[in-house]
Amino acid sequence: MYFVDKFFKQKQYHSLNSLFTILFFFLFSVTYSQNGEPYSLTTIVIDPGHGGLDDGTSGKQSKEKDVALAISLKVGNLIKENIPGIHIIYTRDSDVFIPLNERADIANRNNADLFMSIHCNGNDNTNASGTETYAMGLHKSEGNLEVAKKENSAILYEEDYSTKYEGFDPNSSESYIIFTFLQNTFLQQSLNYASFVQDQFETRAQRKNRGVKQAGFLVLWKTTMPSVLIEVGFLTNPKEELFLISNDGQDYIASAIYRAFKDYKKAIEDKSQFAKKVENPISTNEIKNQETISDDSPVHFKVQVASAKNPIDTTSDYFKGLKGIEEIKIDTIYKYTIGTSSNYYDMVEFKKSIGDKFPDAFIIAIEKNGKQIPLSDAFRLLNN
Repeated sequence: MYFVDKFFKQKQYHSLNSLFTILFFFLFSVTYSQNGEPYSLTTIVIDPGHGGLDDGTSGKQSKEKDVALAISLKVGNLIKENIPGIHIIYTRDSDVFIPLNERADIANRNNADLFMSIHCNGNDNTNASGTETYAMGLHKSEGNLEVAKKENSAILYEEDYSTKYEGFDPNSSESYIIFTFLQNTFLQQSLNYASFVQDQFETRAQRKNRGVKQAGFLVLWKTTMPSVLIEVGFLTNPKEELFLISNDGQDYIASAIYRAFKDYKKAIEDKSQFAKKVENPISTNEIKNQETISDDSPVHFKVQVASAKNPIDTTSDYFKGLKGIEEIKIDTIYKYTIGTSSNYYDMVEFKKSIGDKFPDAFIIAIEKNGKQIPLSDAFRLLNN
């Protein structure tokens, strides 16, 4: 437990409150954006793993930094050529070393909608093969932990990495206890994109599917958007290495990641379009006499301002002075709402009134039994 003691005793953290204020900033922002026009995914950051003095995993004929860069550039070119209007940002487009925290900062500064970090795997077992895609989270197996250790060891090339990463030792299993405090607000979206990637690897590139996984990757730690780390295959497997260093192999891998992005973009934008259509002015034919609905209504509307895997104190400064924050636990997710009314239009106006503090807040519908239902289902209940 040495790491835990060291972590909480560092001078830059004056109290547990200041630590969790920082954690809340990164981890408990609202999950979905429905502000203004329907959501459109316009900016992605592609992060080729390693680089410069950090070779990453090595095969008999290749280095991870080179393969990751080649595939990343191919992914970007495919997106640029086939999906107009996407702003693509690379954390590096040449053989240079970029600190892990700077990679996340690049994505955050540019308000990216998606962050993908592309890597190659390695294993002492030279028969290990296949692809896997990770979201930020707590490792559920020693294998996942070992992958995270390997990728996080890049910080050892950075000056004063112990201070920059708050005493984190990438080779110490104890260090990873810090990730028990962290739950990425965008976990579900990250897992969704990871699933698209793995499906495409299996069907498009005919690769062995090792699944969607979670582990504590520093490069994903402080990103404030859906983020994944993609392991495109094992350079330590001679047969797979030949595939990954070939032009055709890289084309197949890049095409799979591109197609996954295209499918993910369509899925979330279609969902946003539907939500916007439901939230925009609704005719009296769709909701009959809503203004007369009483507290006996079968459904009530609330404004959701946050969601998290771990509970947040409703008096926390995170809620920016708003009173009356309500915590609702739905399955394993804690949702935080303010206001309630059986009149949908009341909540539309109320959402506008807190827009300066929570511009990404959105309206949800809750049945009498406490179950959240889609807005479309709520409107049908009211019609009946």
